[in-house]
Amino acid sequence: MDWMLLVAAVVLTIGNAELLITLINRIHSRPIPEHYLRQIRHLHDLLIPLFPVWLVVGVWLPAWKLAIEPLTVPSLWSVLPLFVQCYFGLCVAGCLGFVWSVLRYQTYRSPRQQTRYESRVVDIAAELGAPPIGPGPFQSLVRLPFNECFQVELVQRTLVLPRLPQTLDGLRILHLTDLHFIGTLDRPFFERLFEHVRGLRFDMAVLTGDLIDDMQLTPWIATTLGTIEAPLGKFSILGNHDWNQEPTPIRADLRAAGWIDVASRCEVVRHQGAELAIVGNELPWMGTAPSLENAPSGALRIALSHSPDNLKWARRQRVDLMLSGHNHGGQVVLPIIGPVFAPSLYGVAYAAGLFWRSPTLLCVGRGVSGRHPLRVRCRPEVAVLELRCEATK
Repeated sequence: MDWMLLVAAVVLTIGNAELLITLINRIHSRPIPEHYLRQIRHLHDLLIPLFPVWLVVGVWLPAWKLAIEPLTVPSLWSVLPLFVQCYFGLCVAGCLGFVWSVLRYQTYRSPRQQTRYESRVVDIAAELGAPPIGPGPFQSLVRLPFNECFQVELVQRTLVLPRLPQTLDGLRILHLTDLHFIGTLDRPFFERLFEHVRGLRFDMAVLTGDLIDDMQLTPWIATTLGTIEAPLGKFSILGNHDWNQEPTPIRADLRAAGWIDVASRCEVVRHQGAELAIVGNELPWMGTAPSLENAPSGALRIALSHSPDNLKWARRQRVDLMLSGHNHGGQVVLPIIGPVFAPSLYGVAYAAGLFWRSPTLLCVGRGVSGRHPLRVRCRPEVAVLELRCEATK
C-alpha cells in the first residue's frame, strides 16, 4: 500500500477532529441549555474516534478490493463519491487550521502592557492533609494522575493602561472567576482558598461569573465570597452555569454577601478625584449589552464579561480593561499543541491570558474550578491586577 495513503489518513483524521472540535467549541458559546449540550458532546466524543475506523473499513478496504492496480491516493480519490471528496477537502482545511492553532499557541507572548508577572502555587489538598473531595459528580476525574485541580496559582500582574488617571496609579483589582460550586471539590477547598485570598492586597474585587452548579450550595457564598473586603467595592456578574440554575436567588445571595451586581448596567466609583466606570455584560445568556455613552468622559472603563466573546462590544465601547473567564484556560493543555477545548466563538484563541486589542486590554482568567474537575498543565487561578500609568511603568 502506498505510504502516501497513511499520510493522507493522518491528515484527514486530524482535520476531522479539528472540524468537530471547532464546531463543539462554537456551539458551547451559545445560549443552549446544558442537557442539550451534553447530548451534543456525547455525539462529538463518538464521532472523533469513529472517523478513522470508517476511513479504513468504509473507504480503504472496499476501494482496495475493487482496485485492479495498486491503490494510491489519486486512484482512491477518483472513485470516491462527490460528497466524500467535499468532506475530505474540508478535513484538509481543518488540518491546516490545526497547524495554525499550534503555531499561534507557540508564538503567543503577553502584550507589552504587562510589565511584571509573579505567581506562587498553593496546594490546598496538601494544606488540608487530604484531598477535599465532596459528594458531587465526576469524582473519578479528581483522582486521575497529573490532575492539578487542588493546586491554585495566585498570580500578580502589573498592567499599564494608557488612560489610567495618575491618582489611580497602583490600583489593585482582585479577579475571581468560575468557582463552580458543584460539590465535587468540597467546601473546605474553597474556604481554605479564601483564607489565602484574604491575605492578598487589593482595592477592588470583581467576580466574572459561573459560581453555582448546584443550588443547594448557595450557602457557600457567605463563607467564601462573603469573607473578603475591598475598600472600593466588590462587583459581580453571572455566567452561563448560573443561567442554567436560578440566577435571581444567586444574585440575592451575592448582594447579601456585599457584592454589587453590575449586570447590564454601569456603576461609577469615585476615588481620589478620579472615576471608574464598571460595567457588566452577561450576553449571550442574560440581559442586554450595556452602553457607556453616559459614563463620565474621563472615567477609566472596566468591563466584566463572563465570556471573552464580547470583546468586539468592549472595543466599540472604548473599554480600557475587560475581565473575563469562561474558557478555564482549556483545562487540559497538551504539550506543543496547547489547549484544545474552549467554549468560545474564537475557539482557544482566548483560552487564558492577556490580549491587547486596541483600545481594550483583555484579561481572561483560568478560573478556580469547573463542572468537570480536571486540570492538566493548567492550574486554577486567582489574580490580582495592579494598574499603572504610562509615566510610571
